[in-house]
Amino acid sequence: MTSRPIAAVDLEGSRKVRQSRALRWTLGIGLAAMTAIGLVLLFLLAQATNNQAMYEQNYARLFILNVVVAGLLLLVIAWVTWRLISRLRKGRFGSRLLIKLAAVFALAGFVPGLLIYVVSYQFVARSIESWFDVKVEGALQAGLTLGQVTLDTLAGDLANKTRLAATQLIDVPDTIIGLPLDRVREQLGGEDVFLWNSSFQLIGGTGKSRFQLSPERPSLQQFKSARSQRAMSWIEGLDESTATDVSKARIKALVVVPNPSLGFAGEVRFLEVTRLLPPTLVTNALAVTEANREYQERALARDGLRRMYIGTLTLSLFLAVFGAVLLAVVLGNQIVRPLLLLADGVHQVAAGDLTPKAALQGKDELGGLTRDFAEMTRQLADAREAVQSSMEQVSSARSNLQTILDNLTAGVIVLDSQGKVQSSNPGATRILRAPLAAYEGRPLADLAGLEDFAREVQSQFDALLGDRLEHGLDRWQHTFELGGTGSPGLTANAGSAVTLVARGAELPGDARLLVFDDISEIVSAQRSQAWGEVARRLAHEIKNPLTPIQLSAERLEKKLADKVAPVELAILNKSVKTIVDQVDAMKRLVNEFRDYARLPAADLKPLDLNTLIGEVVQLYDDDSARIPVRMDLDAACPMVMGDAHQLRQVVHNLVQNAQDATESALRTQDQLAPVTIKTQWSEATGRVRLSVLDQGCGFPENILRRAFEPYVTTKAKGTGLGLAVVKKIADEHGSRIDISNRIIDGKIVGAQVSLSFAIQKLASA
Repeated sequence: MTSRPIAAVDLEGSRKVRQSRALRWTLGIGLAAMTAIGLVLLFLLAQATNNQAMYEQNYARLFILNVVVAGLLLLVIAWVTWRLISRLRKGRFGSRLLIKLAAVFALAGFVPGLLIYVVSYQFVARSIESWFDVKVEGALQAGLTLGQVTLDTLAGDLANKTRLAATQLIDVPDTIIGLPLDRVREQLGGEDVFLWNSSFQLIGGTGKSRFQLSPERPSLQQFKSARSQRAMSWIEGLDESTATDVSKARIKALVVVPNPSLGFAGEVRFLEVTRLLPPTLVTNALAVTEANREYQERALARDGLRRMYIGTLTLSLFLAVFGAVLLAVVLGNQIVRPLLLLADGVHQVAAGDLTPKAALQGKDELGGLTRDFAEMTRQLADAREAVQSSMEQVSSARSNLQTILDNLTAGVIVLDSQGKVQSSNPGATRILRAPLAAYEGRPLADLAGLEDFAREVQSQFDALLGDRLEHGLDRWQHTFELGGTGSPGLTANAGSAVTLVARGAELPGDARLLVFDDISEIVSAQRSQAWGEVARRLAHEIKNPLTPIQLSAERLEKKLADKVAPVELAILNKSVKTIVDQVDAMKRLVNEFRDYARLPAADLKPLDLNTLIGEVVQLYDDDSARIPVRMDLDAACPMVMGDAHQLRQVVHNLVQNAQDATESALRTQDQLAPVTIKTQWSEATGRVRLSVLDQGCGFPENILRRAFEPYVTTKAKGTGLGLAVVKKIADEHGSRIDISNRIIDGKIVGAQVSLSFAIQKLASA
């Protein structure tokens, strides 16, 4: 295994960092210069059409500047090429890859640039010639001619109409000339109408200019032409008008008014009419004139324009090509250096050298890749040491774990999905009094006396897997009595019954973990103490008010029997009977607790669980219940074996607890969520499940583990005996009881208590 000193690696890394920084500065300056020159070229190209003089004035300077820059770039390219060839001759690692990348980048920049230049050259050369097509010039000339003919037509038309209108003024004296002139203006649609005498003095006028002190008078030459030709017209203001101001463009007509009087043959009068030209006509005529003028100017300068465009394209190509080649070499070197560093590091790692590797400090991905590779080699070295240490720790932990399992008082068994024993500890052998070590690889049910226990354990695991999605359970806990009458037992000579509390959970690989403890003595002591306290509290808290309740109900029935309607009387009798029956049942229950310090033995008989629930829920109707109670009963539920009085007490306790929890959680809301009591028949497992669901805050984790112990409660005024009594009644009925929080979307939305009754007990009964 080869290695290099860390100081040498750091020195080499620092030198490469300085070189990389210098290359980045050089690259930045070159890119800035190329960008500035390119922007100048684009600006001049954009201004060439509208400002040809400026372009021709600066063309020589720009050309010299581009030649200088191109020469500098060519020198740099030659120097870089010489360095690449030198590296290749010296046989340095990565030279071929660097040359290959530089050639690829150069071709990627040169070939598209050359193609774009050829296409652009042809396009510019032919496009400029197409701009000055004979058809375009003929169309512009035709447009000018059309405009001129239109204007001449309008002028001639106005002159003819003015000559006809002048006949209306033949016999009109000068003193009353105003009204006839207004009539002429309206007929001709003119802006101004003036009448001049032979001395070119104004006789009268009408229109917008009549209020001027000295209206504009035709020239002497125009008067002479009108006298000789009898009528003439001309256009004024067209040269001064623009596209946005056409009010000065107008046609004027000047005609001689006929004078039939022989006595006054020398007296001549002239009628002048002014009419505005249509604005659209003026605008279009000016546009055609301006376009023709610009076209003629561009046609004279077409050679210079072609030279401007082609020259700019050529200079841009030189800069683009030289810049592409330079960037190809620089970028190729920037890309190859990290790759070469990585290749060198990979060769060292392949040889088993995990010493620290050099890394670049650049901010790009390749620099980050070299740093990651250096970090990876360091982690590999650390991981190799950690693996050695972990293997030693695992070996030690395995030995320690086996020692702990061997000395645990609790029994631990690992089963597979088929119920076969995979491993066990001595505690399991001692508690179950069976040679478990000899039965590894065989089903637990093969052990004599543990058939029912194995069946119940398998049932618990099946129920856990079935309820996991609905209730979010990850373990189960159940109490077993082995060796008792009618219960899963040990061997025939095992002695007294053993009470086990077993817990099950899933392990990776579809294995199951079963942990159990012998709690026979603890259960016996707790039961005696718990039920003794229950008897005392029941005698004190419940028995004393029972007799007044019963007497009050009977007296109420007697007093109201003849004062209410038959319908209310039936409800009264039923309610009083219910009160009396319940009081009697409670008296009997309290007396038996007081006498025997335990619940009375369950009198198991077939009963309809749905009917029993319906009777109890009647006491929690909408009028009297604090929280509404909703039933969700499965009509397919078969009969179960149970004691009606004890199961009625179970339903009462669970519903009241659910109402208290819901009311406490929803105290600040107007609408109270109902408590749900439901039954469900599972033909696959042969069990009927009774569940009570509330909408409260759920149980804390510490309460869930001890919920069925006496005096464990979350209520301020509760005694903590409700669930303990329910648990005792469930045990008397041989049913399984579960308690859990209801979780939806990761939030606790209430709690659920369920009792599961095995139907096969009906057959034995």
